[in-house]
Order: sequence, then C-alpha cells, then structure tokens
Amino acid sequence: MKTFSHFLLTAFIAITCISCKTAKENSCNEIEFADPTIFVENGKYYLTGTRNRAPEGFALLESTDLKTWKTVNGDTLALILRKGDSCFGDKGFWAPQIFKEKDTYYLTYTANEQTVLATGKSVSGPFRQDSIQPIDGSEKNIDSFLFKDSDGTYYLYHVRFGRGNYLWVAEFDLQKGCIKPETLKKCFGCTEDWEHTPAYQSDPIMEGPTVVKLDNVYYLFYSANHFMSVDYAVGYATATSPYGPWVKHANSPIIHRNIVGEKGSGHGDLFKGLDGQYYYVFHVHHSDSVVSPRKTRIVPLNFEKMDNGIYSITADKKHVITPIQE
Repeated sequence: MKTFSHFLLTAFIAITCISCKTAKENSCNEIEFADPTIFVENGKYYLTGTRNRAPEGFALLESTDLKTWKTVNGDTLALILRKGDSCFGDKGFWAPQIFKEKDTYYLTYTANEQTVLATGKSVSGPFRQDSIQPIDGSEKNIDSFLFKDSDGTYYLYHVRFGRGNYLWVAEFDLQKGCIKPETLKKCFGCTEDWEHTPAYQSDPIMEGPTVVKLDNVYYLFYSANHFMSVDYAVGYATATSPYGPWVKHANSPIIHRNIVGEKGSGHGDLFKGLDGQYYYVFHVHHSDSVVSPRKTRIVPLNFEKMDNGIYSITADKKHVITPIQE
C-alpha cells in the first residue's frame, strides 16, 4: 500500500520535473540578438539586433511587456531587411537602429564594415535603398546611431578604426543620407581602467553608441573592451554639445558582469518604456564558457540628479529581464 509520504514524494518529483522542463524550454526560447535595439510605438515594443546567421539581414519581434515576444504579423521569420533585396552589403549585418521622422522609418546598420541607411514605410519594413551604397565609403566605419537634436539637426555617432575602435560624430544630412565630412570629430580616447582590462588582449575598443539629451545635457552611452571579453561593459559620458568635450562619469561602468551577473554584458540601446521608465537593452555571452550566440537582456535604469545637474545613472540589477520568444 502506498503511504501518504510516498504520495508526497511522487508529487514533489512530478512538480520538480515540470519546473525543470519549463525552465529548460524558457532557456531554449531566450532571444539571441546581439547589439540589440528597441523601438517603441503605439503601445508596443519592437526588438531587432544582430543575428549572425542565414538568411542575412534583420528580424523583428514585438511585445507589450518586454518579457514575452513574438514575430510581427505572425511571420515566422519577419526579416525587415534582407541581403540582396535592394540594400547594401553581402556580409556582416550588425547593429541596427530604427529611427522615425514624420511618416518615414529609417534603419541604420552595418554591413561589410560600412554604415548604411535604408528606409521603409512601417516599422516592419521592408527597408530598402533607392541608391545602393554606404553612408560613407571613404573608410571603414560601423555601429551607427542616428540622433536628432532639439534644434532639428541630425548627427551620426559611429565607430571608426585606427589602432583600435573609437567613437566619432558628424553632422548628418538625412535627405541625402550622408555625413558632412568637415564636421567629423572623434569623441574621446580610451582612458579608464574599466575600458581596457587584461581579460582579453586586443587594441582599445569603444563602440555601440547611444545618445540622449536630458535637460540640455547630452548623454553618450557606449561599450568598451572586446566583445569576446568577459569584461565587455557599458559606461557613459556627458557634454553640453553634441560634439563634446565629453566628461566620463565616475559611475561607469553601469552595466558589467559584476553588476548584472552575466559575462560580456554590453552594446545595446537606451529607450523609454511605456511605463515612463528608462531601460537599457544589451547582450551577454551565451554562457560562462561560450560567447556566441549572444543573448538579449533588458535592465531598468535609475536616474538621480546630482548637485551639478548631471544624472547619476545606475542599473537596477535586481530586475534584469530575460526576454523570451513565444
């Protein structure tokens, strides 16, 4: 005869197995976008990022709560830009950003180590080019971020090479889709210990820019270290002009493995949620021992204004979101 204790043991095992199965399924369904970005419109979040697999291009997911995501319009793949479909590039489709101006949607991205601008009629694309070319083919440049200032001027923040990867800014002509070369300016060099740790040997690397203007102060978020380093991390600098000079904030890094609990945490985008809260979406290494495919994470940010008028920004490490695809 089965005893009551035997019944309890059986029930416990069953519940444990179900829990383990659910956890495993959720782990399998974790979103694997590197260099992620989130665009917010009409009560929904739209997520895209680097896929690093065929077919090459950018996929799009949507959500209303940042936690569970699904493909747009039920499309099983939902590529908003696809290699060979009226767009520049045949390899290395990285680091997209969606930007809207009036009734036109813009997608900036990297391909063939060149920054590119494509347009579409909706957030789900398709994004294409009338003239298939990069933004600036004079030299290699990656990780573009399009910023519109309060006076209507556009700026392109991006990365250029030269004994390492460094952040640059230039005024941008949105209609022509090109920078104004005479305005090109390097943002800053690698100066802080956290920006170049010995965990992974490489030239200095600073990349993944995002810029926001708050109370007439410009905040430039960026990642530093090689993306394969466990110390890949996010910091920020402030300025009173889109060109700088930039002052790196003492709080940096604000996202790091010692803060969010996973290695290789960085290269993402700042966005304001439907709840009015600022968040940062970023990627982490696949596991403690494997870098790729990288996984997507989202963390709320806390802003505290200091006496000098600058916000001290910290990540809410207790509430990191692991987005799951349904």
